[in-house]
Amino acid sequence: MFPEYDVIVVGAGHAGCEAAAAAANMGSRVLLVTMNMTTIGQMSCNPAMGGVAKGQIVREIDALGGYSGIVSDRSMIQFRMLNRSKGPAMWSPRTQNDRALFSQEWRSMLEKTSNLDFWQEMVTGIIVQDKRVVGVRTALGLEIMGKSVVLTNGTFLNGKIHIGEKNFGGGRTAEKAAVGLTENLVNLGFESGRMKTGTPPRVDGRSLDYSKMEEQPGDEDPAKFSFLETTQPPSRQLSCWITYTNDTVHKELEKGFDKSPMFQGRIEGIGPRYCPSIEDKINRFAERDRHQIFVEPEGWDTVEIYVNGFSTSLPEDVQYKALTRIPGFEKARMFRPGYAIEYDYFPPTQLKLSLETQLVDNLFFAGQINGTTGYEEAAGQGLIAGINAHQKVHGKEPFILKRSEAYIGVLVDDLVNKGTIEPYRMFTSRAEYRILLRQDNADLRLTEKGHQLGLAGKDRYGLLLEKMAKLKSVLEDLQSTRLTAEEVNPGLERIGSSPVREKVSVANLLRRPEISIKELRQLHPSAENLVNQYPPLVSEQAEIFLKYEPYIEREQKMAEKIESLEEYSIREDFDYDRVKALSAEAREKLKKIRPRTIGQMSRISGVSPADVSILTIYLGK
Repeated sequence: MFPEYDVIVVGAGHAGCEAAAAAANMGSRVLLVTMNMTTIGQMSCNPAMGGVAKGQIVREIDALGGYSGIVSDRSMIQFRMLNRSKGPAMWSPRTQNDRALFSQEWRSMLEKTSNLDFWQEMVTGIIVQDKRVVGVRTALGLEIMGKSVVLTNGTFLNGKIHIGEKNFGGGRTAEKAAVGLTENLVNLGFESGRMKTGTPPRVDGRSLDYSKMEEQPGDEDPAKFSFLETTQPPSRQLSCWITYTNDTVHKELEKGFDKSPMFQGRIEGIGPRYCPSIEDKINRFAERDRHQIFVEPEGWDTVEIYVNGFSTSLPEDVQYKALTRIPGFEKARMFRPGYAIEYDYFPPTQLKLSLETQLVDNLFFAGQINGTTGYEEAAGQGLIAGINAHQKVHGKEPFILKRSEAYIGVLVDDLVNKGTIEPYRMFTSRAEYRILLRQDNADLRLTEKGHQLGLAGKDRYGLLLEKMAKLKSVLEDLQSTRLTAEEVNPGLERIGSSPVREKVSVANLLRRPEISIKELRQLHPSAENLVNQYPPLVSEQAEIFLKYEPYIEREQKMAEKIESLEEYSIREDFDYDRVKALSAEAREKLKKIRPRTIGQMSRISGVSPADVSILTIYLGK
């Protein structure tokens, strides 16, 4: 019934979709197995992509040849570039999306992808021979053979949904949990744990009073995620809205604390620190008299509203009463209550940097199974797992991104070397090379790598070469075009910038903090004509390079210095017990994680600089 596949991907959420698309586009024969074909690429929680650090990940996925950026662009109902008031290292694109259209676009793109088959059923176990995965077993008892398997099970592994004192099995509202696979993996020697996440109630937008809220429109000049020209910025946008809880809301919520599954110990899993439930917020931050609520439309053709900031697992009647005390929600009609869900995960220290497991060859984990939270983090891992599953079965070297090359590299490195005991979420603060890892230069950093892999196609690579040529040209023009004091000082005076006494290059003017591309156009016609020759994104990138050139160079040198340790490899079967001078904790961690290089070893939690020096000397490095 089934051929032997190169890659079998289990789960069709954000991680599974990217994994399947990547492996198939690179030439592997792929089977995507999902419990429900109608929920491929489902936005289980908020209908949005990107945000702080997450937007950079979506741009990186797109630069490498993944689909998330394209799908987001085609389904967006609003675009905003966050943190514009800060430096460009902090700028983060975010889209509000049409939930139904997002899933529809994912399925459409996957169905148009060559080498990709689908099967709708639950996977209950993997088939292992000689410590190597050779297929999967389904609930119907079918055995589907594959040279590699990527598990992207999301919140479905023994998922349990909690609403007040009620709880029942489920991987998502109205969808059953996946059973059997956790037990199968534990029997093979894997360590598992429990985590939890939550989602807010959905309400009828027709029942809300928006006059009591603050409007949050999209950008006046919206951009998009994908570097390809096949998607366009939105021609129209829907607004989001902001309102706030108050003391009355908090008191209503507190009435349900005695029935809260979180406070009564019925939830075993650890929840996300940076996206707590509303009951957790008012309990932990009792000194705050209000919390922000974001009112987000779910799409173009629906009245359903996502109440961002009101994630909860309290009884539904408590949720409703508290909601109606929020300004603008007095007459709110609820579509469905919020709930918490706990599920199994597998600590990611059991993985290699390729996201292949250490215990079983050719078996890869990606997404929430690794303890992460967020669509973007899952999609980034899925892309890496899909790439490396293809690489492994075709006898090629694993594809590993460095911390200085991508936020995806930071994400995977953190998971494998440090692990996580709570849902991991990406922030710009986690990256030590933020100035290098900007959202605007993701294509410059990664598209050539994607093209070499066979993932980023000729069209995408051609756009990169064109952009690089234009960027080089505009930088040369900015440096070679010089203006006299008489030409430029009147304009400098108008914008409050200090005058010059002699000829100055346009590049040096642009290096001034108070002068942007916009102000540069107003200084002199020759400067305006120069800038107008190039696309806005190229001019903006040139401005960023000129303003931050010394900082960029400093970070690059720092990265090169630290990454020199990556040149020193460690055999996978190295016996750490032979090195008696290592601390007991370091020996335990090194035997568990099995770092590939001295550099990776230095980033493992619990391994001290002294341990690094000892092993470096022992290895004769």
